[in-house]
Amino acid sequence: MEEPLFDHVGGEPFFVQLVDAFYDAVERDDTLRAMYPDDLTESRRHLTLFLEQYWGGPKTYQEERGHPRLRMRHAPFRITKSARDAWLTAMGSALASVRSQLSDEEFEEMTAYFAMAANQLRNV
Repeated sequence: MEEPLFDHVGGEPFFVQLVDAFYDAVERDDTLRAMYPDDLTESRRHLTLFLEQYWGGPKTYQEERGHPRLRMRHAPFRITKSARDAWLTAMGSALASVRSQLSDEEFEEMTAYFAMAANQLRNV
């Protein structure tokens, strides 16, 4: 059995680092910042738990929040092409910050996943 990405990258610390870099970028982007609550603590935690679970880690996200239902959870927000692009830029920057911890294949897999997810969540 192939080792999950979660284990290969060292588990939770990798995902905390990725999510922190992402939200640092969100805080600098007016388009994205307006979509998040003033306090990003829970947003950071939820994204970390979701990504850990998605990439083969603990099922804490699902235990606490149920099925991810990404489209439903994002439906209240106007996710335009420019919002999607801003999100992809922020996540791309975050991925670049952890690039040295990923193989080329893992980096490409994560990049492709985030592009697919961002495209599916666009609703305007």
